[in-house]
Amino acid sequence: MFGATRCSHTDSRSSSEPTKKIVSEFAGSASCSGCHAAVAREHAQTAHFQTSHPADKEHILGKFTAGENKYAYNQSVVVAMEERDSGLYQVEYFAGVEKKARRFDIVIGSGVMGQSFLNWRADKLFQLPITYFSAAGQWSNSPGFPDKVVFNRVITSRCLECHTTFASVTDGGKNGGEMFDKRSIIYGVDCEKCHGPAKLHVKYQTENPSDSNGRYVVNPARLSRQQNLDLCALCHGGRLQKKTPSFSFVAGNKLADHFLEDTARPNPAAIDVHGNQYGLLRASKCFTMSETLNCGSCHNSHKNERGNTAIFSKRCVNCHQPEHGKLCNFIKGKATTLKENCIDCHMPLQPSKAIAVFLPDKPLPVAANIRSHFISVYLDATNNVLNDEKNRSASRPK
Repeated sequence: MFGATRCSHTDSRSSSEPTKKIVSEFAGSASCSGCHAAVAREHAQTAHFQTSHPADKEHILGKFTAGENKYAYNQSVVVAMEERDSGLYQVEYFAGVEKKARRFDIVIGSGVMGQSFLNWRADKLFQLPITYFSAAGQWSNSPGFPDKVVFNRVITSRCLECHTTFASVTDGGKNGGEMFDKRSIIYGVDCEKCHGPAKLHVKYQTENPSDSNGRYVVNPARLSRQQNLDLCALCHGGRLQKKTPSFSFVAGNKLADHFLEDTARPNPAAIDVHGNQYGLLRASKCFTMSETLNCGSCHNSHKNERGNTAIFSKRCVNCHQPEHGKLCNFIKGKATTLKENCIDCHMPLQPSKAIAVFLPDKPLPVAANIRSHFISVYLDATNNVLNDEKNRSASRPK
């Protein structure tokens, strides 16, 4: 999957035990909007919520029109994205002759970095070979795929655990790959991923509207620091090896109860900027010197704040105050633009080794640039920001 090709999540074993939670425990995010309309509306615009959909032209960013719908491996081998009567397909051609066609069935990825696509074969899922790479605005070979057309990369429940709210596993892999109930997939990372299955909550609150305690649902604000970190690390914690079936983890659980615990001190130089943001954060001085800092200290999971460096910088300043001796020396007396951008200096965009795609007109892989979560001093990045600020200051009217 895009962002999970060379997936950052691996299974230590193939469990034959079916998923314990069942889809009937979930209310669906639409049920949340009755009482939480504004929050639900804002959350629907986030990359989390948009991270998976049934495949249709509304949710696929790449084009199917002639001249814009092909990826060429070489002069003879081409994959075309085609709209046919029975759906949307990736079609392999050799010397102009159709060899294989597989339908787009599921879209994975919000499109911020890109999108990958899954195909149903019976009750098993496989990744399609062509991805949409947003940075270039075109189709590309999916990250980690070989330089030939491959339609048989298996999708596991661990992949779906981070790109859906719930998927029901009907066979744990004894027969050559996990099987899923197509009718029991809750697409996107929605409210119930972080608050837990909410059918009982919706039923109770509907019958008891005056009770504002929020029964039968998890409120992450009331969890401990480590519980909140574990909740995010479920999908942003690197190559986790599971001890229990996928989708067993519920908000408030200990990650170590479900995955093998990594007790090694994180080495930021060995962690890719994609997939293990928790590992990078955990290696940061900001994190090790704080007893309270967690992902929610900087991220409002209910809103799409991507790219808004001013908002994130204000959250940095919550701790980095002059009276604490932690104020950045560079911003003293500088223009407002620098004071509102801690991020580009201390959490710069860096190329990902995990998300690197081949484009038809490029001889080498093209990497996606992703914000590093290792908060530190990056001299080159700082110099670039200072030079940009100097150039902006010089161009301002005197």
